[in-house]
Amino acid sequence: MPASRRAFLGGSAAGALTVAAAPRAKAAARLTVSTPMPAPDWALLQRQLLSANAEACKVFYDRYFDERGYFLCFERWGANDGPDDAIENFNDWPLLHALGGADIVRSMYTQGWEGHLRQFTAARTTEVAIAREGMFYKEFNVQLDWQHHAEEMTLFHVQGLSDPNNPRFHDRARRFSALYMGEDPDAPNYDPEHKIIKSLMNGSRGPMLRKATALDWAGDPFEAGSRFFMEHGEDTYEETLHHYDEYTDVVGDHPLNLFATTLALNAFMIDHEPKYRDWLIGYVDAWAERARRNNDLLPSNVGLDGVIGSAADGKWWGGTYGWGFSPVNPVTGQREDRSRVLRTILGFFNAYLLTGDDKYLDTWRKQADRLNAAKRTVDGQVQTPTMYGPDGWYGWKPGLHQTNSLDIWWFSMEASDRARAPDHPWVAFLEGRNPDFPETALRDGLTQVAARAELQRQDTTTPDTRLADACLDINPARVTALMQTMMGAIHIGRPGWSPTTANAGGSPLYARLRYFDRDNRRAGVPEDVAALVDRMTDDETAVTLINLNVTEARTVTVQGGGYGEHQIRSVTVGDARQAVDASTFTVTLAPGSGARLVLAMDRYVNPPTLRFPWDR
Repeated sequence: MPASRRAFLGGSAAGALTVAAAPRAKAAARLTVSTPMPAPDWALLQRQLLSANAEACKVFYDRYFDERGYFLCFERWGANDGPDDAIENFNDWPLLHALGGADIVRSMYTQGWEGHLRQFTAARTTEVAIAREGMFYKEFNVQLDWQHHAEEMTLFHVQGLSDPNNPRFHDRARRFSALYMGEDPDAPNYDPEHKIIKSLMNGSRGPMLRKATALDWAGDPFEAGSRFFMEHGEDTYEETLHHYDEYTDVVGDHPLNLFATTLALNAFMIDHEPKYRDWLIGYVDAWAERARRNNDLLPSNVGLDGVIGSAADGKWWGGTYGWGFSPVNPVTGQREDRSRVLRTILGFFNAYLLTGDDKYLDTWRKQADRLNAAKRTVDGQVQTPTMYGPDGWYGWKPGLHQTNSLDIWWFSMEASDRARAPDHPWVAFLEGRNPDFPETALRDGLTQVAARAELQRQDTTTPDTRLADACLDINPARVTALMQTMMGAIHIGRPGWSPTTANAGGSPLYARLRYFDRDNRRAGVPEDVAALVDRMTDDETAVTLINLNVTEARTVTVQGGGYGEHQIRSVTVGDARQAVDASTFTVTLAPGSGARLVLAMDRYVNPPTLRFPWDR
């Protein structure tokens, strides 16, 4: 390894490594690192960012939540500012704790999640019939689309990272999955014969099998404008209502419903009950086959008979949030393109996480090829479409279609996928072209936390003048740089990853590595420990681990993948190599010591699990 690379990582290439005696069968591999390593800037910045996040979250929680965990706001039903927005104030808090953030973070978001379920089970509408007996039923939204369900589930989908043994989490993961697997008679959302979710609007009280109205989406009348800050720009309730005038065609399946697969993924990862894996794979396979039959384009409407476009007058591109959905914005009077098809790749990523089967990525490569084949040149500039309607392609954007291309490469690690994707500062770092990335990104994270703390201090809203979405830009948790540098993880739909990634809430964790504090029996790196992933290939990962404490040793367990889906064959430090042949191994870092570890691995070969390493 070049000396410049060694200097950047903060230590020597070889270092002192103690390898444990040959372990008994199934015993976890253990290593001891005792090479002194001066504290590199990236390590100090990681620890500083973990601490700053936790401190800012505590101040945020104390102001905006009460002792029950209720968000202090004017409670409403609706797609603009409904229950999903209230719980989004905890976005990234579970990830912060899973990285190694303070335990109080987990305490706060757990209380907030429990309070949220009680708060919106009690909250009721007067004019929207479906929610008159509660906006939640069986602790789940009674009926809405999966753009908003996914936002609602953003905390829940990653709660198991730090709290995998929580019986309430287990119960909900199974019950929520049952809503979409045909197992709950109160919620006949799923048709197993045609492998469809019957409506874009679905939930714990079942599917909407009629035309939707603007009231269904916008919620009860309220005093908008003068009393509240309106996130979407409307000045009156009437404008809010008219925002949804064209959101009528909801009967039949839509790719947005692929977000429901994360429910089944979590249920499977509890104890590997096959039915959850089978349902997830079967549902995603059905969508892959629809794309194949539709000239490699995911259709945006599948009728109740399982026929593409049959609920939208034969239009494969029809329906609310479909390829041809460009409703009028009442604020501007202009039509806006609001297809959500490209966001739904998460369902295919979930299937890939379970199987490692490239066919799930190939569906999206072929769709990208179709979009790029439709390109045009205007004034010497290439444009590609994002929408399709009765007159063909429209919604032209500059350049080739590259949405989700970096994500696809991250999963496949194929050179051909890298060639299809744009550059990115983090990827340039992994490729050895941007050595300053860790410090730059982590400092930017600190700046963002401070900026949001300042926005909170400037906020003049009170509970009776605050809608559920009023504080989303004040939530201080900033974890993208931590996820990239520590776990080699992608943070889909969040700033700091890729502008070519379609915005999507509610994803599980997609990570190359994860860490556990064995001594304290919790997720995340132990106190004083920092980690930097500096290279990733299809079968190798390089990570530097350092203990910043100069008087006490620290022990960290390293896991392949966010859920142990990767098998680590061996770990090499300098010239010393230790066989692992498991999804985890444990490293004891002597005071002030660190080393660069190169892990040989087989990716996506283990069933993913939520269990802590010591519980397997």
